[in-house]
Amino acid sequence: MILYKNGRALIGDRLVKTDIAANHGRIIEIAPEIVADEQTEVVDCANRYILPALVDLCSYGAAGYDFNTADADGMKKIMEYYIAHGVGTVFPTLKPDADDKLCAQLALIAALAKDYPEIKGIHLDGPFVSPDCCDSRGQFAQKPSMDKFLTYQKAAEGKIKLMTVAPELDDALAFISEAADSKVIISAGRSNADFETLKKALKAGAKGVTDWGNGMSALSRKDLGLAGGALLADCYCIAVFDGTRVDKSVLPLLQKVKGDKLVAVTGDSNDAYQGLANTVTFCNLPLYDAIKLWTVNPAKFVGLSDLIGTIQVNKHADFILFG
Repeated sequence: MILYKNGRALIGDRLVKTDIAANHGRIIEIAPEIVADEQTEVVDCANRYILPALVDLCSYGAAGYDFNTADADGMKKIMEYYIAHGVGTVFPTLKPDADDKLCAQLALIAALAKDYPEIKGIHLDGPFVSPDCCDSRGQFAQKPSMDKFLTYQKAAEGKIKLMTVAPELDDALAFISEAADSKVIISAGRSNADFETLKKALKAGAKGVTDWGNGMSALSRKDLGLAGGALLADCYCIAVFDGTRVDKSVLPLLQKVKGDKLVAVTGDSNDAYQGLANTVTFCNLPLYDAIKLWTVNPAKFVGLSDLIGTIQVNKHADFILFG
């Protein structure tokens, strides 16, 4: 057993002076005073904050490496960077690529997950996306195919849990429905979809929109597009909180409109600690509200809120110690 003593833990929306006991990676007790026995490892958290570890659902890479090109050693460097920057749950994210390359990288990530329990899923950001909405990787875009997806999923050993799909593509709505039935979270993105198509995608089983404001149809006076539709619809929005990919003047509006359906990610900006600090600063939020975008909201989005996202008995003992 490990006992975290004398810290101020974020419990709900309050920082509370408390002790936390964990065993085999799970929280077993939270109380003002827990007495350690001789077998207990004690971590003195006096003058430190205990916060839930961050959840990054769209993470292309870090430390000079990216998941699309890194070998096994490079992927380990990515993971060590994330862990050192407060991330307790990572969804390694792959952009569109040639099928053989995608399968090879998926297999490497699946092997990596055996050593890094922080990997609780893989995010496949394409290739079922619009070719003119995915930066320089349009040549790898293709129409949705369940057979092709199952090839990727086999390479990933079943670890693809989140997938970004352009819902206006041929066969996309049928694919979204079938994928959602198989418990894969579908997020619309890299897409020229209009609002009506977004509504059809959500009805088919999609739950969110990836990389809000980027690589998607914009709001206009004629149509909400994907960007505007995501604001109006009851769906999650994934957004990069670097102040550049979405300007820092826009992020407060996004946060005000989407509230507990807004998920903050690093994307290509890597440092989740800085992303959390940006969330506090740009949106003028107290820490206990800002951190929800990095913990509670993403955990709910991908169906892991019974395990991660908050400090509660029976949840994973994934903490950040500040101070």
